[in-house]
Amino acid sequence: MNPSSGKVYLIGAGPGDPGLITVKGLNCIRNADVVVYDYLAAPSLLAEASPHAEIIYVGKKGGDHTLSQDKINLLIAEKARAGKTVARLKGGDPFIFGRGGEEAEVLVREGIAFEIVPGVTSAIAAPAYAGIPLTHREFTSTLTLVTGHEDPEKDASSINWACLAAGVGTLVFLMGVKNLPQIVHQLVLNGKAPQTPVALVQWGTTTRQRTVTGTLETIVERVTAAKLSSPAIIVVGEVVTLRDKLKWFENRPLFGKTVVVTRAREQASDLVKFLTDLGANCMEFPTIRVGPPDSWSALDAALDGLSSYNWVVFTSVNGVKFFFERLFARGLDVRALGHIRTAAIGPVTAQHLRRFGLNSDIIPESYRAESVVDAFKAESIKGNRILLPRAKEARPVLPVELSKMGAVVDEVTVYRTRQVLDHADALIQLLEDRQVDLVTFTSSSTVSNFMALLPTGRAGDLLKGVTLASIGPITTTTAMELGLKVHITAQTYTIPGLCEAIIEFHGRLS
Repeated sequence: MNPSSGKVYLIGAGPGDPGLITVKGLNCIRNADVVVYDYLAAPSLLAEASPHAEIIYVGKKGGDHTLSQDKINLLIAEKARAGKTVARLKGGDPFIFGRGGEEAEVLVREGIAFEIVPGVTSAIAAPAYAGIPLTHREFTSTLTLVTGHEDPEKDASSINWACLAAGVGTLVFLMGVKNLPQIVHQLVLNGKAPQTPVALVQWGTTTRQRTVTGTLETIVERVTAAKLSSPAIIVVGEVVTLRDKLKWFENRPLFGKTVVVTRAREQASDLVKFLTDLGANCMEFPTIRVGPPDSWSALDAALDGLSSYNWVVFTSVNGVKFFFERLFARGLDVRALGHIRTAAIGPVTAQHLRRFGLNSDIIPESYRAESVVDAFKAESIKGNRILLPRAKEARPVLPVELSKMGAVVDEVTVYRTRQVLDHADALIQLLEDRQVDLVTFTSSSTVSNFMALLPTGRAGDLLKGVTLASIGPITTTTAMELGLKVHITAQTYTIPGLCEAIIEFHGRLS
């Protein structure tokens, strides 16, 4: 091996669900100088790459090859010879019909160091997500993986159809949808019973997964009727009958639903994870961006005078985040708050506050400004000084009502939300194509900014048939004032509460 060369990692990217990447594979992506990826590699894996990494697409889709295999081989070798660490991402496992062996042979010939990082092959994962165990002691203990890409009608097939048809084990064909009629024909011609169960799993392990079942006698007709296309796995064998009992992935409450998430990208991960775990296909269209205020002068003055405050009231996770970032930037730490009592608008905000070593003295029963005011009625705050670090655009309820109770309230901007107009065309196109089932709103600003993305006067038409879900009554009121009909309003004004309300709503519909 040439010690001055880089190194190539041939990585199995898994079957589609990005959570099925191996720990080693993920680390290789993060540390790579160059990422060369295929059509079937999950796009979210690319987000794990270094911002300085070169990202190169070399996918093959339905005969449309961005680069030929020979050119891909030359590309990864060239990058490695330049001293780069190359992550070669291949869908599934690199050595299961992935031509990883051919790429490794080129690297050996060129004297380039490499490692193989196995991946979860779709041949196993897609049936598993469809509720089909490929082996089961009551059905079969043998499994055969076959390429479906080969034309079964060609003169010199490398597939022993007589042997496959005579066996009692499970057959799995990869990349075989186009050749399904010929595969069925060859199996039946060589003695496989026409009543043998068959399943096709398209886009296995992803939120786009679709499964069609039948027998060798009926499957072609059913797949044609369902308009199923590649990528898909074909499973032939008695284990297919277990699907009715064991299917789990497609039973989730939001499976098959496309949900638009309008929350700021920095905060959307929790909501996206919740919804994805429920089976939803989440499309992120953040309508707001959270950032620091135009000036820190007001907060700096408050921090300089912390000793004069009796209370600090936090009304959001962002308020906690930006307050403490500035506190630490000024060379202070939590000891500066040792004499101060704190209030948090809800459990999530209180949880973030605890990360800085502070327990909230007040957490209201419901998570809105009015409830914070009610909670303070049990406290004697006349003459107290209260610091209220929050968004520039926040509602005036808290400072007004606490002042009426005799407190001196200093409202300080620690962050602001800014409108995001990116990708409006893509959002409008999705709505026009009726590809959206549900839109989530997590604040009044997400509603107003979402409306700003839509052409004037077209919201009613574009949102026809789309379910709108709001995190709470204030957000719902804003939506109604803008002419929207909100179908779901969370009773608990948190992300888990919003997801629970969505599940309950869809449960009533089913």
